[in-house]
Amino acid sequence: MQDATQNGERKFNIRKLELTDKNKGFIELLQQLTICNSVSDKEFQDRFQELSVYGDDHLICVIEDKGSGKLVATGSVFIEKKFTRSCGKVGHIEDVVVDATVRGMHLGKEIIDFLTKHAQLMGCYKVILDCKEENQPFYEKCGFKPKEIQMVKYFI
Repeated sequence: MQDATQNGERKFNIRKLELTDKNKGFIELLQQLTICNSVSDKEFQDRFQELSVYGDDHLICVIEDKGSGKLVATGSVFIEKKFTRSCGKVGHIEDVVVDATVRGMHLGKEIIDFLTKHAQLMGCYKVILDCKEENQPFYEKCGFKPKEIQMVKYFI
Protein backbone atom coordinates (compact mmCIF):
# COMPACT_ATOMS: atom_id res chain seq x y z
CA MET A 1 0.00 0.00 0.00
CA GLN A 2 1.12 3.49 -0.78
CA ASP A 3 1.38 6.19 1.81
CA ALA A 4 -0.27 9.60 1.61
CA THR A 5 3.11 11.31 1.88
CA GLN A 6 5.91 11.91 -0.59
CA ASN A 7 9.48 12.42 0.61
CA GLY A 8 8.15 12.84 4.14
CA GLU A 9 5.80 15.66 3.08
CA ARG A 10 2.02 15.28 3.00
CA LYS A 11 0.72 15.13 -0.54
CA PHE A 12 -2.91 15.50 0.53
CA ASN A 13 -4.91 17.93 2.65
CA ILE A 14 -8.10 16.98 4.51
CA ARG A 15 -10.57 19.81 5.14
CA LYS A 16 -14.21 20.87 5.06
CA LEU A 17 -15.99 21.23 1.72
CA GLU A 18 -15.72 24.71 0.21
CA LEU A 19 -17.98 26.46 -2.29
CA THR A 20 -15.23 26.37 -4.93
CA ASP A 21 -14.90 22.57 -4.68
CA LYS A 22 -17.42 21.92 -7.44
CA ASN A 23 -14.68 22.93 -9.87
CA LYS A 24 -12.23 20.55 -8.20
CA GLY A 25 -14.14 17.40 -9.14
CA PHE A 26 -16.51 17.01 -6.17
CA ILE A 27 -19.50 15.86 -8.25
CA GLU A 28 -17.34 13.53 -10.36
CA LEU A 29 -16.02 12.00 -7.16
CA LEU A 30 -19.56 11.32 -5.91
CA GLN A 31 -20.38 9.74 -9.27
CA GLN A 32 -17.87 7.00 -8.42
CA LEU A 33 -20.09 6.14 -5.44
CA THR A 34 -23.67 6.36 -6.63
CA ILE A 35 -26.11 8.00 -9.01
CA CYS A 36 -25.17 11.66 -9.09
CA ASN A 37 -26.30 13.65 -12.09
CA SER A 38 -24.50 16.79 -13.11
CA VAL A 39 -25.25 19.79 -10.93
CA SER A 40 -25.22 23.37 -12.17
CA ASP A 41 -23.11 25.97 -10.43
CA LYS A 42 -26.30 27.57 -9.09
CA GLU A 43 -27.65 24.26 -7.79
CA PHE A 44 -24.33 23.54 -6.10
CA GLN A 45 -24.21 26.99 -4.53
CA ASP A 46 -27.82 26.75 -3.34
CA ARG A 47 -27.30 23.31 -1.76
CA PHE A 48 -24.00 24.42 -0.20
CA GLN A 49 -25.72 27.43 1.39
CA GLU A 50 -28.65 25.27 2.53
CA LEU A 51 -26.31 22.82 4.27
CA SER A 52 -24.14 25.55 5.78
CA VAL A 53 -27.12 26.64 7.90
CA TYR A 54 -26.66 23.43 9.92
CA GLY A 55 -23.13 24.45 10.92
CA ASP A 56 -21.20 21.63 12.58
CA ASP A 57 -24.32 19.42 12.65
CA HIS A 58 -23.72 18.57 8.99
CA LEU A 59 -20.09 18.30 7.91
CA ILE A 60 -18.78 17.30 4.51
CA CYS A 61 -15.05 16.75 4.39
CA VAL A 62 -12.81 16.32 1.38
CA ILE A 63 -9.24 15.34 0.70
CA GLU A 64 -7.49 17.48 -1.89
CA ASP A 65 -4.41 16.42 -3.83
CA LYS A 66 -1.99 19.31 -3.23
CA GLY A 67 -0.25 18.70 -6.54
CA SER A 68 -3.24 18.66 -8.89
CA GLY A 69 -5.74 20.60 -6.78
CA LYS A 70 -8.32 17.85 -7.44
CA LEU A 71 -10.49 16.29 -4.77
CA VAL A 72 -9.67 12.61 -4.29
CA ALA A 73 -11.89 11.61 -1.35
CA THR A 74 -14.97 12.76 0.52
CA GLY A 75 -17.42 11.79 3.21
CA SER A 76 -20.04 13.41 5.39
CA VAL A 77 -21.47 13.16 8.86
CA PHE A 78 -24.66 14.64 10.19
CA ILE A 79 -25.63 14.83 13.81
CA GLU A 80 -29.05 13.53 14.87
CA LYS A 81 -30.39 14.97 18.10
CA LYS A 82 -32.49 12.45 20.02
CA PHE A 83 -34.72 12.20 23.07
CA THR A 84 -33.28 8.79 23.96
CA ARG A 85 -30.03 8.38 25.86
CA SER A 86 -30.66 11.52 27.90
CA CYS A 87 -31.24 13.63 24.79
CA GLY A 88 -28.16 12.13 23.21
CA LYS A 89 -26.71 12.63 19.75
CA VAL A 90 -25.84 10.14 17.02
CA GLY A 91 -23.48 10.76 14.12
CA HIS A 92 -24.51 9.35 10.73
CA ILE A 93 -21.68 8.86 8.25
CA GLU A 94 -22.67 8.99 4.58
CA ASP A 95 -21.26 9.25 1.06
CA VAL A 96 -17.71 8.03 1.70
CA VAL A 97 -15.75 7.62 -1.53
CA VAL A 98 -12.09 7.60 -2.55
CA ASP A 99 -11.11 8.21 -6.15
CA ALA A 100 -10.21 4.97 -7.91
CA THR A 101 -6.77 6.34 -8.84
CA VAL A 102 -5.65 6.74 -5.21
CA ARG A 103 -7.27 3.79 -3.44
CA GLY A 104 -4.90 1.89 -1.17
CA MET A 105 -3.30 5.06 0.21
CA HIS A 106 -5.30 5.00 3.48
CA LEU A 107 -7.33 8.06 2.46
CA GLY A 108 -10.61 6.32 3.25
CA LYS A 109 -9.38 5.73 6.79
CA GLU A 110 -8.41 9.40 7.05
CA ILE A 111 -11.95 10.40 6.01
CA ILE A 112 -13.54 8.01 8.53
CA ASP A 113 -11.20 9.15 11.32
CA PHE A 114 -11.96 12.81 10.56
CA LEU A 115 -15.72 12.22 10.58
CA THR A 116 -15.79 10.02 13.69
CA LYS A 117 -13.61 12.49 15.60
CA HIS A 118 -15.99 15.28 14.61
CA ALA A 119 -18.99 13.26 15.84
CA GLN A 120 -17.22 12.54 19.12
CA LEU A 121 -16.31 16.21 19.59
CA MET A 122 -19.96 17.10 18.94
CA GLY A 123 -20.93 14.91 21.90
CA CYS A 124 -22.31 11.91 20.03
CA TYR A 125 -22.58 8.69 22.02
CA LYS A 126 -22.13 6.66 18.81
CA VAL A 127 -21.56 7.01 15.10
CA ILE A 128 -23.23 4.73 12.57
CA LEU A 129 -23.09 4.06 8.85
CA ASP A 130 -24.46 1.77 6.17
CA CYS A 131 -22.19 0.01 3.71
CA LYS A 132 -22.09 -2.69 1.08
CA GLU A 133 -21.06 -6.13 2.32
CA GLU A 134 -17.88 -5.90 0.27
CA ASN A 135 -16.84 -2.79 2.25
CA GLN A 136 -17.50 -4.33 5.67
CA PRO A 137 -13.86 -5.42 6.24
CA PHE A 138 -12.66 -1.86 5.62
CA TYR A 139 -15.08 -0.39 8.17
CA GLU A 140 -14.19 -3.10 10.68
CA LYS A 141 -10.55 -2.02 10.36
CA CYS A 142 -11.79 1.49 11.21
CA GLY A 143 -13.33 0.18 14.45
CA PHE A 144 -16.93 -0.38 13.32
CA LYS A 145 -18.85 -3.60 13.88
CA PRO A 146 -21.97 -5.04 12.27
CA LYS A 147 -25.20 -4.34 14.14
CA GLU A 148 -28.74 -5.14 13.08
CA ILE A 149 -30.06 -4.80 9.51
CA GLN A 150 -30.39 -1.82 7.21
CA MET A 151 -33.76 -1.28 5.54
CA VAL A 152 -34.63 1.12 2.72
CA LYS A 153 -37.67 2.34 0.81
CA TYR A 154 -37.01 4.40 -2.31
CA PHE A 155 -39.47 7.02 -3.54
CA ILE A 156 -37.94 7.48 -7.00
